[in-house]
Amino acid sequence: MSDRVFIFDTTLRDGEQALSASLSVHKKLQIAKQLERLGVDIMEVGFPISSPGDFESVQTIAREIKDSRVCALARAVKKDIDAAAQSLSVADQFRIHTFISTSTIHVENKLKRSFEDVLEMAVSSVKHARNYTDDVEFSCEDAGRTPIDNLCRTVEAAINAGATTINIPDTVGYTIPNEYGGIIQTLFNRVPNIDKAIISVHCHDDLGLSVANSIAAVQNGARQIECTINGIGERAGNCSLEEIAMIMATRAEFLGVHTNINAKEIHRTSQLVSNLCNSPIQANKAIVGSNAFTHSSGIHQDGMLKSGNTYEIMTPESIGLPRNHLNMTSRSGRHVIKHRMDEMGYKEQDFDLDVLYNKFLELADKKGQVFDYDLEALAFMEKQSDGAEQVKMISAVSHSDSKGNANATICLEIGGEQHTRTAEGNGPVDAAYHAIMDMTEQKVDITRYELSAAGSGQDALGQVDIVAHYKGQNFHGMGLETDVIAASAQALINVINLIIRADMVADKKQQMINKQELGTV
Repeated sequence: MSDRVFIFDTTLRDGEQALSASLSVHKKLQIAKQLERLGVDIMEVGFPISSPGDFESVQTIAREIKDSRVCALARAVKKDIDAAAQSLSVADQFRIHTFISTSTIHVENKLKRSFEDVLEMAVSSVKHARNYTDDVEFSCEDAGRTPIDNLCRTVEAAINAGATTINIPDTVGYTIPNEYGGIIQTLFNRVPNIDKAIISVHCHDDLGLSVANSIAAVQNGARQIECTINGIGERAGNCSLEEIAMIMATRAEFLGVHTNINAKEIHRTSQLVSNLCNSPIQANKAIVGSNAFTHSSGIHQDGMLKSGNTYEIMTPESIGLPRNHLNMTSRSGRHVIKHRMDEMGYKEQDFDLDVLYNKFLELADKKGQVFDYDLEALAFMEKQSDGAEQVKMISAVSHSDSKGNANATICLEIGGEQHTRTAEGNGPVDAAYHAIMDMTEQKVDITRYELSAAGSGQDALGQVDIVAHYKGQNFHGMGLETDVIAASAQALINVINLIIRADMVADKKQQMINKQELGTV
């Protein structure tokens, strides 16, 4: 038996049909081309009979994709198969994937037929699809709940009819790994012509077992896995392509199988699908979540600094990420602080690590995560407190009308003196920001503005988070007020105080360098 496992990606069919809004043809083509770069063997890109739009997108993708085989889905009905074949006819190579339910629950309650009728339809659909291509896949929908005798009969009949791939889907995510693996093993033991087809698996994640079930199937002889990027799909989703690919890459010696996936394209593909599908990735998602290569525990960080494999079984670079990230939080140890200072170019004699670490812990307890610019400030400023802020907000008043005219009057305390300025803008927040930047003489580029509610109901506070770019650094500011304009102003003021502090630190750092060059230190 071959040790290669084929990857059948159904992001653009099973994944897309579960989205709140359909993807445009252009977006589908973008994803298809990235899947091709990722190295998927087969991509199922739509259900052509379902709509003219789906037919067009399948045809467009089929025309453009060259390195992966393009596939379209069809029920075990001639008109479906004809539509799939027509949409795929422009492809260099293509597959028709036809299916029908085989479980007693589906046969009796959904199809309202006998099993013998279903068996006849399966054979007829495969034979009809073979008129268009010699690459035909047949799926026994809800195979996980199909009586094993009926499943064996269906698989044997479909192969005899000309199916070259047989899919055994756990359509509702019902089975558990040893049960599902046992189904695959039974098919290999009881179906006499099973060597004439590749056995495929398509597992859903209703019980969180789609990846585990797929691996169990491979261990019992399956050689194609149907999956999606980020695991998107019906209900709880599908088997996650990135998890399957990295399991087989990381545990290759144990499993004895491999895929042709270019793992360094995983992160890029995951982000593209997430963005185009408006489907955020949970932070703790395996492989591609934002926390997947992030370390916060001091013990873990210490291990990572000594050797990457202490707490990482794969490298971020292996999926196309440049490096791992050590969060500086109250759980971080001295070694992490020293490491960050080293990376920023400071030498041990430039700061007192014990003093710096104690100041760091105080700040981390207040704000959660500490950033590089905070660390520099702690190392070179006498104190880190609200009293050290150069700019404080006294008041913020704004006016706007339905025509888009807006102005804001901001009162600030700058260096102990009060200043007031009124400015206009294309909205009250924009006006407030013009006034603040004018008064403080700090021109910053706001690269991100996020407004959220802290709390619930009418008593919720408005929380504004901004990221501003200044002299090659990003600064994060946050404001929390009952008034959104005041919260927005406070977020910018926080950023400006950080910038002022960063400039002071840079001056002190330069003075130190000058003294070192003169040999006075």
